[in-house]
Amino acid sequence: MNLTELREIQALNTLVFETLGQPEKEREFKFKSLKRWGLDLILGKKGGEETYFVAEYGKRAKGDVYEEEGVRYEVSEILEELPRNKKLFAHIEMENGRAYLVGELREGEHNIEILRLPAASLLLAYFKKHRLHHLIEALRNVGTATELVKQRGQEGKPYPFEKLPNVARRFLREAKKVEKEAGFGRVALAYFGENKDGDPRFRVSWLLPTIALFEIDIAEKADKILAAFK
Repeated sequence: MNLTELREIQALNTLVFETLGQPEKEREFKFKSLKRWGLDLILGKKGGEETYFVAEYGKRAKGDVYEEEGVRYEVSEILEELPRNKKLFAHIEMENGRAYLVGELREGEHNIEILRLPAASLLLAYFKKHRLHHLIEALRNVGTATELVKQRGQEGKPYPFEKLPNVARRFLREAKKVEKEAGFGRVALAYFGENKDGDPRFRVSWLLPTIALFEIDIAEKADKILAAFK
């Protein structure tokens, strides 16, 4: 069998399950999410104007004055809760093929941008902080949706759904639950059976909304599901 024939067989037999919808771009978060992402919320001055901004958790203290990328920051207070009447929203923006997490404090129609950071770097640091090692291992690319890939063993002809073992069926069921909570998802599963030692061979690609993975409950569930598929 040549490569073209193999790819045709795999394309025809790879199982694809989709939770319809568009990857969520914006989500409201609680104040404690900032801490989980490793960030402090600060009231101070940025470029001489009083505003809110973030800094690496524990790195800055009241009274600090510093510069980043040519902008002067003055720290008046490290906040322990959201400012009164303000809500925290975050969304994903794409720029030249790279995803950025943009966080805003919102009161009515008034938005204050407090962060704009590369989403992939922040996701990895956040996964590491919370010991979500299976997500770290599976992470491949980050846009408005994030692709997670797990592969074991040599490729071959994928099994039809009817012949999938319980571990693969369980993964599909649990992944569907997470996708419904996240509002979007897509699984492409090719299960190739076991090798001569009895170890499973498979490749799975899982798309989830990037912004949803910044919710600790969703991230922990996704990590647990990936860990169980082995």
